[in-house]
Amino acid sequence: MSTDENQQQPFENRTDLTGVEKLVDAIRSEIGKIIVGQHEMVDLLIAALLSSGHVLIEGVPGVAKTLTTKLLAQTIDSDFSRIQFTPDLMPADVTGTSVFNPKTSNFDFKQGPIFSNIVLIDEINRSPAKTQAALFEVMEERQVTVDGKTYLMDAPFMVVATQNPIEHEGTYRLPEAQLDRFLFRIDVPYPSLDEEVQILVGSHKRKNQLNIQDLEKVVTAEQIKAQQQVVAGIHVEPELMKYIAEIIQNTRNSSSVSIGASPRASVFVMKAAQALAAMNGRDFITPEDVKEVINPVLRHRITLTPEREMEGIKPDQVIQMILEKVEVPR
Repeated sequence: MSTDENQQQPFENRTDLTGVEKLVDAIRSEIGKIIVGQHEMVDLLIAALLSSGHVLIEGVPGVAKTLTTKLLAQTIDSDFSRIQFTPDLMPADVTGTSVFNPKTSNFDFKQGPIFSNIVLIDEINRSPAKTQAALFEVMEERQVTVDGKTYLMDAPFMVVATQNPIEHEGTYRLPEAQLDRFLFRIDVPYPSLDEEVQILVGSHKRKNQLNIQDLEKVVTAEQIKAQQQVVAGIHVEPELMKYIAEIIQNTRNSSSVSIGASPRASVFVMKAAQALAAMNGRDFITPEDVKEVINPVLRHRITLTPEREMEGIKPDQVIQMILEKVEVPR
């Protein structure tokens, strides 16, 4: 067989990705009935769902951060809860508390709203560090410990948190340990002119009424768990593992960065790249997959030097400079 004939042979996956493709297409289609544009946010949310990750969404008010998360939850036949973080919210309001039962003379544990499959935490930076700390265990270990007893979360379990980057009054800086538990930080931009016109057209057709209950539940929790296993099996070449590790190592050695990314970042880059590869119909990752997920995985994990911040340099710019220094495997 000639070289030309070899090049024309269609690529065949070693892993059946039909389930992943159906899941992704179904969720995209349902969310697209209401959300105009914001394709990156939607795809990253799906990627996080497939890789068992949590997401922090940052954007100005009115760019559909909360709505998109609610729509995602609506497409899944599973439990959904929303927690509005406020300055007076206590840890027990999130995780739950033990309540005395006079009939049995025992304390019964009453689950908090964190016990759900998809959890939306609105304005996460409105609560103090004590309440933020209540999320550490559940986000990392998918369990809650109260009064010495451990309660496991049902799978799938995904936390999606939103925050407003503009308002600083009455807000608290998220602890680094908590930020590191988010797979992605998605920065949501304003819509383009054409997209904003489409938003107006859609709103006019719906007579300014929005009923997310009209969306169909197109995916079950069991299907998500099954496809999470498929994504976890996406092949990663040793050269690409080294490529990811070198990128993370360079965040620690960069003169523009005061605090680099942790080893958890390496794992999360690989997991995100696996999800992206599966969503694109491949059972192996490429350097392009790594490059596509690197900004949302790293932008909240590195701290720039004061000099860089004063210059107005953004984390994404530094990440791209680091990428250019790392040799891409061939």
